[in-house]
Amino acid sequence: MDILGLRAFSDNYIWALRHRGWVAVVDPGDADPVLRHLEHSGDRLCAILVTHHHPDHVGGIQRLLDHTQVPVFGPEIEGIAGVSHSLRGGETVSIPELVADFRVLSIPGHTRGHLAYYRPNVLFCGDTVFTLGCGRLFEGTAQQMHQSLSEIAALPDDTLLYCAHEYTHLNLPFALQIEPGNQALVSRAHELRASIAAGVPTVPMRLGDERATNPFLRCDSASVVASAVAASAAGSQGVDVFTTLRRLRDTFKAAPTV
Repeated sequence: MDILGLRAFSDNYIWALRHRGWVAVVDPGDADPVLRHLEHSGDRLCAILVTHHHPDHVGGIQRLLDHTQVPVFGPEIEGIAGVSHSLRGGETVSIPELVADFRVLSIPGHTRGHLAYYRPNVLFCGDTVFTLGCGRLFEGTAQQMHQSLSEIAALPDDTLLYCAHEYTHLNLPFALQIEPGNQALVSRAHELRASIAAGVPTVPMRLGDERATNPFLRCDSASVVASAVAASAAGSQGVDVFTTLRRLRDTFKAAPTV
């Protein structure tokens, strides 16, 4: 199975999963990139996977269904128009055309019902984790998001994380501010800066690299704890550290260049 990133809006990825003339798409916020791909490749749409209800992830569903009626998998509690197979987490989604099964993970925090789709070495994680960052808390709690990130972090290191936005240029300065002495992060920063300058996608990212450099996956690291405690009177336990990091990130004002 090949995985292509179809760009949408200013920084979204719509992931296209291809196998022998069939394609399933993840989070089609805009139908146009998908329809262009189908026209140019000759692929046939076979399924749609949705992580959460935000318009930039679901806005293209109806036009795609007008083009081809296919199963649409998505979170049960978010009331997404067009979803034909409602999920809560714990299920297995089978897409026979791709000869692929995905385990559905419930990872609330960004939204109440946010889902991820996992198969060995691959995770489609929507807006829960980004390169060196994580999603904002629009509907869920810090406790929920911290738990969701912990579940993702427990997957094998060689898992590739297919998030839904290219936010690395925004997240890198913040990560460096939190852990300036993290040599793994400093080294990775050089590589990421080169990719950003060349316009090369920084997604997908390897979970092992995120575990070593993403502050939101390192809330038990002494250096991350120290930065959080220095910035807040809150405690030094995992969820307290996460809460402080998320608050700091929400107000971080560095220029969006690295």
